[in-house]
Amino acid sequence: MSDREMVDAVIIGAGISGMYQLHKLRDELGLDVKVFEAGSGVGGTWYWNRYPGARFDSESYSYGYSFSDEVLEEWNWNEHFSPQPDNLKYLEFVADKFNLRPNIEFNTRVRSAHYDDKTNRWQIETDGDHSISCKFLVTAVGVLSTPFTPEIPGLANFKNPSWHTANWPREDVSLEGKRVGVIGTGATAVQMITEIAKNVGQLTVFQRTANFCKPIGNRPITAEEQVQIKKDYPKIFQRCRETFGSFLADFEEKSAFDVTPEEREARYEELWNEPGFGFWLGTYEDVLTDHKANETAAEFVRNKIRSRVNDPKVAEMLCPKGHPFGTKRVPLEDGYYEVYNQSNVRLVDIKSTPIEMVTERGLRTAEQEFEFDILILATGFDTVTGSLDRIDIRGSDGLILKDKWVDGPKTYLGMGSAGFPNLFTVVGPTNGGTFCNIPRCIEQNVEWVSDCIKYLTENEISRIEVNQDAEDEWTDHVQEVVKGTLFPEADSWFMGANIPGKKRQMYLYAGGSPLYRERCDNVAANNYEGYTLVK
Repeated sequence: MSDREMVDAVIIGAGISGMYQLHKLRDELGLDVKVFEAGSGVGGTWYWNRYPGARFDSESYSYGYSFSDEVLEEWNWNEHFSPQPDNLKYLEFVADKFNLRPNIEFNTRVRSAHYDDKTNRWQIETDGDHSISCKFLVTAVGVLSTPFTPEIPGLANFKNPSWHTANWPREDVSLEGKRVGVIGTGATAVQMITEIAKNVGQLTVFQRTANFCKPIGNRPITAEEQVQIKKDYPKIFQRCRETFGSFLADFEEKSAFDVTPEEREARYEELWNEPGFGFWLGTYEDVLTDHKANETAAEFVRNKIRSRVNDPKVAEMLCPKGHPFGTKRVPLEDGYYEVYNQSNVRLVDIKSTPIEMVTERGLRTAEQEFEFDILILATGFDTVTGSLDRIDIRGSDGLILKDKWVDGPKTYLGMGSAGFPNLFTVVGPTNGGTFCNIPRCIEQNVEWVSDCIKYLTENEISRIEVNQDAEDEWTDHVQEVVKGTLFPEADSWFMGANIPGKKRQMYLYAGGSPLYRERCDNVAANNYEGYTLVK
């Protein structure tokens, strides 16, 4: 190991979680830390996803970091739901504020991470043949960071430009007057389609599954609001600590049937017209657990779609009927449904007329052949586990993480897995941070991991490892919690159902942020109960 660089900790990823983790370990604990980042800059999600229309779907002032009063005071959000260029500037501002870049090696992917039982250290290899050894390994690879491209016959044959939304070209792309095909109508597609429809020549959208979308209610932040937001930051973050998903909205403590149909309709209308996720996560408490209650909200949304789309046939194609409302992340939109009233926009249902093949100039469905100047894949991500699966991670006795998780991920608190000592998976599988206003839960995860590493360092603990019984109990608990909800009825990325061959189970913790935080705090307070600590 004499030729191998040695540090205290390695972090994989320089997005929101990796940046904060670096700050905590380096600046507060004084550790020697190295970060490896595949991109050429910081930002994670907001570095990679540069497609037109990309923006926050939670309020900007509830999304940014809360840990620094200086950052809160110095940074001004321009819009209530901030767009990608501003989001990237914000994260670059934070990186500069805390001088994070010197510890980050950009344009570098971690190829392998193997644990050495003799030295109790991780041995890391990168695609740049960089060898490094560390005591603690923290993965901060993100939930939605491994693009998924389905196996469409002939995709490689397409001669014109084509890309996945997560790999949008860095240079300016003009779609003006172009014939554009888009495959997919998930949250990314909803944002992008709305934006590109403003100037394309012709747009053809291939939809497999319609989604329940809600108006975002975005607008600029006024000078007066800016002052008030900064005064209210303590209240905003306290509110996020208390709510189920760490958003500003939270469920009402009543059933959809505790009120009259007229009162319920009026409440839905009120929530519909409010900005953000209130209609999804600020509604009646049984909407995500009871079929009849859910259908009241689902039909309300369908009627909204029907009222906005001129062609009744197209409107019905856009009305979701195959899954309960809210069991997929609800896309927030600003004029999405009106796009389909444009004469140059066409919606194709690929469930009834599947795509048979991509050709040199377009694609062919079971019914028709299309030609495009540009083909865009809005086909989602191999979520939660995808980015970890791409790394050859081997724990004690050579145990391979991907093999261990072949039948679904098994973790403790979503932050560690038995057989993988000194490994912390920030916002990992079955973690409370994966079903959440993510920066709020990232901060909780990072702070918990940092406190744990501080405890290990101060007490000269060389090795911390998840106990098998603790992992089994948590893994069972995560799946048990979701049984009381309607989430398993949707073929969503929450359930891993968007990836062929992936184990169909809940990949997120659906018990809510307060319960998850309480569980993590109790584990720490009881000397890291559920872990074995070795001097």
